[in-house]
This record gives sequence, structure tokens and C-alpha cells, in this order.
Amino acid sequence: MKKTVHYIFLLLFLLPFMNGCGIYTRYERPDLSFADSLYTGIRQETQQADSASFADLSWRELFTDSLLQRWIECGIEHNTDLRVARLRTEEAEAVLQSSRLAFLPSVSIGGQGQVSHSDGRSAQRTYSVGPSAEWELDIFGRQRNAKAGAKAALGQSRAYEQAMQTRLVATVADSYYTLLMLDEQLQISRRTLTTWQENIRTLSALKRAGKTTEAAVLQARANKLEVEGSILTLEKRIGELENTVCALLGIAPVKLERGVLADRHFPDSLSAGLPLSLVSNRPDVREAEFALMQSFYATGEARSAFYPRITLSGTIRWTNNAETISNPGTWLFNAVGSLVQPLFHKGENVARLKIARAQQQEALLQFRQSLLDAGNEVNNALILWQTARKRLGIDRKRILNLKAAVWNTKLLMKYGRTHYLEVLTAQQKLLQAELAESEDRYDEIQGVITLYHALGGGTK
Repeated sequence: MKKTVHYIFLLLFLLPFMNGCGIYTRYERPDLSFADSLYTGIRQETQQADSASFADLSWRELFTDSLLQRWIECGIEHNTDLRVARLRTEEAEAVLQSSRLAFLPSVSIGGQGQVSHSDGRSAQRTYSVGPSAEWELDIFGRQRNAKAGAKAALGQSRAYEQAMQTRLVATVADSYYTLLMLDEQLQISRRTLTTWQENIRTLSALKRAGKTTEAAVLQARANKLEVEGSILTLEKRIGELENTVCALLGIAPVKLERGVLADRHFPDSLSAGLPLSLVSNRPDVREAEFALMQSFYATGEARSAFYPRITLSGTIRWTNNAETISNPGTWLFNAVGSLVQPLFHKGENVARLKIARAQQQEALLQFRQSLLDAGNEVNNALILWQTARKRLGIDRKRILNLKAAVWNTKLLMKYGRTHYLEVLTAQQKLLQAELAESEDRYDEIQGVITLYHALGGGTK
């Protein structure tokens, strides 16, 4: 007994020196110098390296429409995917707590009883009860790697939850403004339908007066039917999108209250910020790095399987069987130190290490690709926003010219200097221009939303 205790104390004394033999190392971020050129090709006025990214704005600061804010709040509270992500975070927290407690000794208490009979003697009852403890010394970093891996897994789960929220905020906002665009296009189409109905009445009167032909009347009726068909298509798209948004918000289908497209307010200039800010802002990039970190520690844990496992165990028991009549009860003490060195496990340890190394390389490639994808999304969002703003300027000039053309052709028609088909053609072009302006106005908003999401906005 005394020798065992001496061995244990000797092992504890040597523990600090043996830690130097461990294989636990801390994760270090790989080289990301290529990220400095993620925004290549973007115009300088939209990329100011010394200014803060507008992704630092909270979604309430960017989306000031009170109705849209209510939509987003409802989605954050009720969206199914986001709620599942929160539960996964709770699971990861439980795993991390378990890995932290793995450093402590395990303690249990047990007892046993026995009844024995022998010839000519009364039954003998013996029993014992007491606690026992077991403690694995983490000399070669197995438990530390497991703990660090669990911590990285928790970070990955939290980043995934944030990524789900940013995607939800962007999707809800995009759907909201899509509905506003469709509402505006529906209003334009209905207004145009009224115009075509007036045109048909006018052409019918002109035909009766012999000033136009049946072909002009038929053309006007065909244009009216075309507008009626587009109205039905728009109403269908609006109904389907409303149902999709309700499912996204986690609520039953209802008529969604919303504003008008002309009331939107967004920044007149956008800044993407520093390229490497993607690493700290985008949740999906952080998720990819946490996955790399987790695979790094999984490789360390697989490597530690080749090293011995040292365990200390001990028991304290009270028993009534002391093999003496004068002292029917006594305390028994036992302490054991064990060292298990793996020699051959049918190649399992080698295979696990090879798998862990391969998975670490996969995670590294995926992390690098997540940065490239992030830069690509930012570039495309800025291009979309810039192009839409230019097109809006063209659309406004085009609409002014077409309105003037409609007025002039009507005036010429009044004095008999042109055919009414020219009036119909001018009105048809005006309808197309107004619908195009509505789409370009939506594209401008979509560029803002997409850039906000691409830079990781929406987590706060």
C-alpha cells in the first residue's frame, strides 16, 4: 500500500515535466494574404479602405420601414430553421461542458452484500460500502484537444445560427421589396388597363365616324387583353410570394401588410470596408474557420491515441468482514496507478489519423473557398447596385420622353396629322418603361440587401 502511494506521488511530481512531451498545440489562422484582392475590379468610390463597412449597421438601422421590421422580428422569433439552429447551439454547449468536466476525476459510490451457508453453521452475511474514484492524467493532450475541439464546435454552431439569421433577414427584406415592386407593377398595369379601355371607346367612335379602321380597334382590344393577362400573372405571383413569406416567418398564410416602393430609404453611397473584414463579419466564413479549427484539434486528438493513457484510481470501503471476531468491521483502502500504451489496434489509430489529416485539409480548402465566395458575392452586389442606379437615371429620362411622346401624338391625332396607332404604340412603350423603372428600383434595393448580407450584416 505504501509503495503504491509513493509511486503515485512520484508520478504527480513528474507530471509537469512530462507535459513537455505532449502533442497539444494551439490553432493558428492560415495565411490569408490573397484576401487583400477580394474586391478587384470594384470602383473606388464604393470601396473606401479607411471607412467602416455599412454591414456594421443593425438591421433596424438599415431597414427603417416599421412594417418590414415587424416581419423580420416575427421571422427571428418563429422561423423553423433558425429555431433548429438555436437548439444545435445548446447541444454544442452541452458537449463543451462535458469536455471541460473530463479533466476532473470521476467519483462513484457502491456497495455489495453476500450471504453464505456452510454445513452445520448459520448463515454468514457480509457487506461492504464506500466510494471509488478514477482520474486520467492528460499528459499527452488528448483531453485538451477534445476540449478545444468542442469549443470550436460550439463556435461553429453559434456562427451557423448567426448565418441563418443573416440569411433570414436578407430573404425577408428581399421578399418584402419584391412584393412592393409587384404591387407597383400591378398598380401600373391596372392604370394602363383603364387607359386601353378609354382607347377602345375612342377608336370605336372614330371608326363609326370613318376616321379609323377596324384593324386599329382590334389592335387596341388585343393590347387590353394582354394587360389583363399580365394583371392575372402579377396577382398570382403576389399570392404565391405572400404564402412563401408566411412559411418563412413560421406563421399561417395571411394577407401581409406592407408599404409602397416609393417610400424606401437607403444610403446613397455604399462602402464594403476592408476585404479581411469579411473574416470577422460574415458568419458563414467564421463557421468555416471554426470547422477548420475543429478538424485541427481532431487531428491532435487522433495523434494522441498513439501515446499512453495514465490513470489513477482508488477506493475506500467499509466492510464487516475483517476475518476476525474481535473486530467485525474495518476500513479498506486501495490505490492503483495504471499506464496503457497502445501497441497494435488493427490499424485503427493509423486510419483515424489519416482520416483526421484529410478532413483538416478539406476544411482548409473550404475555408479558403468561403473567402473567395464572400468576395464574389460582394463584387456582384456592388455591380448590381451600381448598374441599377445608372439604369434608373436612364429610365426616368425615358419615361419623361415617352410621356411627352404620348401627349404629342394625341395632339397630332386631334388635328388629324397622325394615325391613332401611333398613340397606341407610344402608350405601350410608356407602360414597358414604367414597369422597367419599377424593376430597376427593386434591383437597386436588392443590391443594398445583397451587399448587406454578403458583408455579414443582420446579426444584430
